[in-house]
Amino acid sequence: MKIRDDFLWGGATAANQYEGAYLEDGKGLSIADVEMGSCCGVPREIHDCVHEECYYPSHEGVDFYHHYKEDIALFAEMGFKCFRMSVAWSRIFPKGDEESPNEKGLEFYDKVFDELLSYGIEPVVTLSHFETPLYLVSQYGSWRNRKLIDFFIRYCKVIFTRYRDKVKYWLTFNEINETMNKREPYHQAGILFKEGENPADVKILASHNMMVASARAVILGHKINPDFMIGAMFQYPTTYAKTCSPQDILAQRFHMMPNFYYGDVMCRGYYSNTCTAQIRRMGGTLHMEEGDADTLRQGTVDYIAISYYFTSLASAGDGKALDVTRDNPYLKRSAWNWPIDPVGLRIGLNELYDRYQIPLFVVENGLGAVDEVKEDGTIEDDYRIAYLKKHIESLKDAIEIDDVDVIGYTTWGCIDLISVGTGEMKKRYGFIYVDKDDEGKGTLKRSRKKSFGWYKKVIASNGQDTSF
Repeated sequence: MKIRDDFLWGGATAANQYEGAYLEDGKGLSIADVEMGSCCGVPREIHDCVHEECYYPSHEGVDFYHHYKEDIALFAEMGFKCFRMSVAWSRIFPKGDEESPNEKGLEFYDKVFDELLSYGIEPVVTLSHFETPLYLVSQYGSWRNRKLIDFFIRYCKVIFTRYRDKVKYWLTFNEINETMNKREPYHQAGILFKEGENPADVKILASHNMMVASARAVILGHKINPDFMIGAMFQYPTTYAKTCSPQDILAQRFHMMPNFYYGDVMCRGYYSNTCTAQIRRMGGTLHMEEGDADTLRQGTVDYIAISYYFTSLASAGDGKALDVTRDNPYLKRSAWNWPIDPVGLRIGLNELYDRYQIPLFVVENGLGAVDEVKEDGTIEDDYRIAYLKKHIESLKDAIEIDDVDVIGYTTWGCIDLISVGTGEMKKRYGFIYVDKDDEGKGTLKRSRKKSFGWYKKVIASNGQDTSF
């Protein structure tokens, strides 16, 4: 098998890290808009409202809202076949529970999609990418509350109908599996635990509501346009057993179970034995309402999208809890201490395709690094090129040697944007440099890095020429 001729090469962003204009033209607050910036890699502080004295990186992002024509022209110059982005839910429904959408918000995305299509760039649109309207969190308890399913479907109906002839590729929830993997799944589900709650029950309930919402969105989308391709999106943490001890092999399975939990429901359409075993291991309970099983069965996704950045090691530890680490002695590490493992991408693609046998799409992969702007304005980011080259070659091996069906590859942060974890700008991923610092200062001027020309060559050769 070779890389398909219509392979979707491109880049990926998210509105809350990129778009800015956080209250412009009627947009409401999202959960990202009350996350204060941080420094030195410290997690961001979450507030219940905007504090005027604090710096919130998402308020400006890197201002795609006012630079979209310039940015899309640069993407086109690189030869992008697609551009993954998200629609900010609170730009369409500012509070999330309104009966009617915000027309100004819809008009903005009309302009963005038209601009992309004018260059022949296919939009790949995430419906919920860490941008739940804040009002739905404060007034309804976010995805704990089943009412959010109907609010989400109302939003989807507006978006699917408005853009039925402009967007073919959709994703429902970004990294939905991290709802179970995170200590408190704020980004994924708008959840911070309340006193007295059983975190396991909350995660299971929120996950179920989100997966029912996703299934209903798939069913709805296919009715509106049968040609829609609607996918699930997972953070895929390829994991190895730390040793050949049988207990470590079992630990590796236990660590991966939460991820297959979502895949089994969203791709197979039911709670498998992997799911029920995971619920038991968590000490929680699943409650399904009448009709949910039919909805999940009918609303399976068309493809799986993944983010892939690093791999982990799992061991049995002290026998009471899993011990998971990224300290693999065989791998080099990034400036942010993430192991660099291109082969792990090939392994992960094989694991997913073997299990589900539906097309895969790598929608996030990249290297966060500190870029130095030289006196002449150039940026020699050979380290980024080397990282991406090895990952693309591993992707090609999965396709051409292992016969895995992969439909596209979009690098994360194709243009510099703020970090979701820390709000930093210095952790840069892009082919395009944006003049902005960790304090929000800068001109927002865009400039090409060395990797810009390299990725242009990769795309022009359909991945066959990765030399530099």
